[in-house]
Amino acid sequence: MMGLMAVEETRTMTPPTVRGSAAHDAREPGGTTTRAWTMRLLVLGIVLSALNLRPAITSLGALLEEVRDGLGMSGSVAGLLTSVPPLCFAVFGVTAPRLARRFGAGAVVCAGMVAIAAGLLLRPYTGGTAGFLAASALALMGIAVSNVLMPVIVKHWFPDRVGSMTGLYSMALALGTSLAAAVTVPLTDALGGSWQSGLALWAGLAVAAVLPWLPFVRRRVTAPGAGVRDAAGTATDGRSATHAQDSAGTEPAREEPPTLRITRSRTAWALAVFFGLQATAAYITMGWMAQIFRDAGVPAGTAGLLLAVTMVMGVPLAFVIPRLATRLPHQGPIVLALGVCGLAGYAGLYLAPAAGAWAWALLIGVANCAFPLALTMVGMRARTGPGVAQLSAFAQSTGYLISIPGPLLVGVLYQHSGGWGLPIALMSALMIPQMVVGFLAGRDRTVEDEAAR
Repeated sequence: MMGLMAVEETRTMTPPTVRGSAAHDAREPGGTTTRAWTMRLLVLGIVLSALNLRPAITSLGALLEEVRDGLGMSGSVAGLLTSVPPLCFAVFGVTAPRLARRFGAGAVVCAGMVAIAAGLLLRPYTGGTAGFLAASALALMGIAVSNVLMPVIVKHWFPDRVGSMTGLYSMALALGTSLAAAVTVPLTDALGGSWQSGLALWAGLAVAAVLPWLPFVRRRVTAPGAGVRDAAGTATDGRSATHAQDSAGTEPAREEPPTLRITRSRTAWALAVFFGLQATAAYITMGWMAQIFRDAGVPAGTAGLLLAVTMVMGVPLAFVIPRLATRLPHQGPIVLALGVCGLAGYAGLYLAPAAGAWAWALLIGVANCAFPLALTMVGMRARTGPGVAQLSAFAQSTGYLISIPGPLLVGVLYQHSGGWGLPIALMSALMIPQMVVGFLAGRDRTVEDEAAR
């Protein structure tokens, strides 16, 4: 896979001078390793980090009934619990560019992995709902900053392979998501049936993700406003004190930072709303889908596997869709195709949740691949590293704010209606505006053109 990515050149909005700068501006983290090993270490860090961006959520979804019983939660409180991830992503994600400017993106991602490990280890043993929510928020804070910075790191270090690298970490993200959904219940049973142990074991994966980023931690911005640093501390706004020369011995042109008023960009707003609506569907799925199947008579272990099937669809498609998206002038047709799959899956979930469970899980899994598509469009709708950082923070923070009410509303509707008819109708209805704004966000435009002063 790495060999294929090494030769692939996907279409991006990045100018040739920027590509040359990124290709030759790498610095060895310790002064003794080669650039090639630095890049391999960076790829390993990206993959391991992506594996940790969803197990905190899907492991909880697989054991939600046991957690509710253990902590005495009502359906409405459980709905609040499933709304915590987008809330944390919105609140903490917006701080990621500022933290990256101050400490370097690699250091921030490393700290994020530490926060994930600590939160996952602590939350099952806090002894109450409030403590459980607080520890979950700590883990989700680490996920939030890493969510925002991954497109920035990919844009700077792999500008010619935005589609491939976005696909790679999206695949890893989907793999971690599905793995947690599939094996949490069996592992919990193997550990004596304790839901606390079943949730805490995922902290080990986060600890492993800390290690590749450690060589990059000491790299930081030394002057205020020096620009967002990449994983090894290289400034992405062209104001770095040192500049590498390309293979011909000439210094590459600097990438001037745009001065953006991002809220003036219609594309940025369309992408933010699209991100929010797809996140709504994803977190409803991760938080409640296993319970929908269990209430339809599906055994708990099988319900976890069905959720895993939904999530694992992102493994192959998260690699294919970004590569396809970067080759198309308009990503709208992909948005529409994913939306149709979602509508079909929700219809089946309403009409025959148990009889056609595997088919509905597959269709909804395809629809959830709107997430890697949204990440790819973040990289394509801006020309520069700072533009991607600003668009990523805006789209993700605004999008996650939009997604907060969805899982909570599903919990309220479920509790007060006594069934899943109304919640599924809500999920189906939200798919229509998602398709509309996604089609608009897929147009071949950049936020620099729309939002520059």
